[in-house]
Amino acid sequence: MSETSARLLALLSLLQARRDWPGALLAERLEVSPRTVRRDVDRLRDLGYPVRASKGPDGGYRLDAGADLPPLLFDDDQAIAVAVALQTATTTVTGIEEGALRALATVRQVMPARLRQRVDALHVTTVDRWADSKRTKVDSEHLIAIGTAVRAREVLRFDYASPRADDEWVPPRKVEPHHLVTWGGRWYLVGWDLDRNDWRTFRVDRMQPKTPTGPRFTPRELPAPDVATYISSRFSGRGEWPCRGEAILQAKASDIARWAGRDAVVEEITPTSCRLILPGWSWTGLAANFGMFECDLEFVGPDELKAAATQLAARYTAAAS
Repeated sequence: MSETSARLLALLSLLQARRDWPGALLAERLEVSPRTVRRDVDRLRDLGYPVRASKGPDGGYRLDAGADLPPLLFDDDQAIAVAVALQTATTTVTGIEEGALRALATVRQVMPARLRQRVDALHVTTVDRWADSKRTKVDSEHLIAIGTAVRAREVLRFDYASPRADDEWVPPRKVEPHHLVTWGGRWYLVGWDLDRNDWRTFRVDRMQPKTPTGPRFTPRELPAPDVATYISSRFSGRGEWPCRGEAILQAKASDIARWAGRDAVVEEITPTSCRLILPGWSWTGLAANFGMFECDLEFVGPDELKAAATQLAARYTAAAS
């Protein structure tokens, strides 16, 4: 019986490792006959594992998804990766806190002592930076709905909050969703905007997916070698930030460039003055960023930046008095 149980665990591990297994190859790996493999597959089915068999000369086996989640078999590295991921899962997604804690307790409970000690030594405490603590977490249901549309290659319809006012909504968007990515602690959807006929990047915490989804589509080719290259170029480029302003600073371009940030544009005008273009998430924040340089400056535009600077000046004057 112990030999049979060990062989069943070995068979389960193989079925989880790849999608399809020829019966002959399984028999060779387990060093048993094809008939024994068939009997072991029947035993796994009795335990609740949905193993599908295909007939024919190239017949084999596949572990499918079932109505319930059966016990899983992890190797050491997988078990530790799952435990660490569960400890950090709630930093960007809301609605899964209790489930993540219960899952972590379940995984830890069945770990051998050697792994449990390693996981306990890797206890993770997430401390948000002040700026990060203001970020809105993504609803897990929204994340699942968007991820499902990406996988099914179905047009996604959603309301999208304006970047300038969270309570302001623009008309529903229609997008061919291609990738879900994280950047700087936020979730983003990369997709082809059908109304604008161009690639767009959307913050998931601003999205309200609608049902049902639209028709299936054939994926387009990203304008980059891969999604990581694309998203990196988008955020270091010119068009992703909702606000962008320009000012003339009475300081050396080399001094300003040291602190302006990677998305800034610094252009020398004279040896003691320069043009600075900065991006930002809001006009008020952008005006404050220009003010951090210890030099005289003149705002070039746009008008929203000048208005925000005027409001800040009044606010600081009142605070100082």
